[in-house]
Amino acid sequence: MTEPDSTFDSASELLGKIAEQLGARLSHLPLPRTRPPMTAPTLAPRAPDAPALAPQAPTTPTLVAVGHGSRDPRARATLSRLLDRVRELRPGLDVRLAHIELNAPLLDDTLAGLAAEGRDAVLVPLLFAPGHHVTHDLPAALAAAPGLRARVAEPLGAHPLLVEALADRLAEAGWSPADGTSPATGVVLASAGSRDPRSGAEIRRIAALLGERLGGVPVLPAYASAAAPTVPEAVRALAARGRHRVAVASCFTAPGLFATRAAAHAPWIAADPLGAHPALARLVLHRYDRVRTRLPMRELAAI
Repeated sequence: MTEPDSTFDSASELLGKIAEQLGARLSHLPLPRTRPPMTAPTLAPRAPDAPALAPQAPTTPTLVAVGHGSRDPRARATLSRLLDRVRELRPGLDVRLAHIELNAPLLDDTLAGLAAEGRDAVLVPLLFAPGHHVTHDLPAALAAAPGLRARVAEPLGAHPLLVEALADRLAEAGWSPADGTSPATGVVLASAGSRDPRSGAEIRRIAALLGERLGGVPVLPAYASAAAPTVPEAVRALAARGRHRVAVASCFTAPGLFATRAAAHAPWIAADPLGAHPALARLVLHRYDRVRTRLPMRELAAI
């Protein structure tokens, strides 16, 4: 066995000395600071009774359909069916019936309930022209409910949807397209009547539109009260013009005393009140939408 190389030993000793000196110098240097390990943030659990956040949708105003009221028990039931049709056309809309007099629920009670609920409302008169009820009674009822934000829509009035309903009721009673061109036929448009001249002007516009719809047949307006001519007077006026085959169109929303009296004076056929006709339901929504979309709900005013 040979002895270790003396050169190798000398190199080893030299490297050992260098390592000792380097280690001694490094021992005097400060150690680097270390960051603590990062951990995921801990989320506090939501309290069990804390409600989940949801976007707040604007409140849709309640549609209050306002009828006059009648002692005829069929009237309220008919208007209820009409409003059922309105609800079918606009699912989810809060639709309520109210009456100016004679039937429950009365308008004052309905408005007080809506004010207590914090609701907005649009009142749609189930009336055909701007008479005393529309221009006085409805605004007065709103004034008596100061906590309620509400508006009054226009009455049903001279509109193609109303004329569609009137013509359909006449057809159900026996009117045919040929009657519209016959020189012997005529129509009396019977309505409640009002002393307000604007009411008479509106009913005359409805009569003119109905005459056009029926093919040009003469349609004379007549009234059950407060205005002239009466239904018998209008029938005689048509007979004087050679129109002896006279039908009575019923410009009433529901059965009642006035509608019954008007029909009794028909020399030929008499149409039923408009009731729950689909076109009338669409017209109610049309009047509601005109107020809801075009006028600020935060102000109180009557149209």
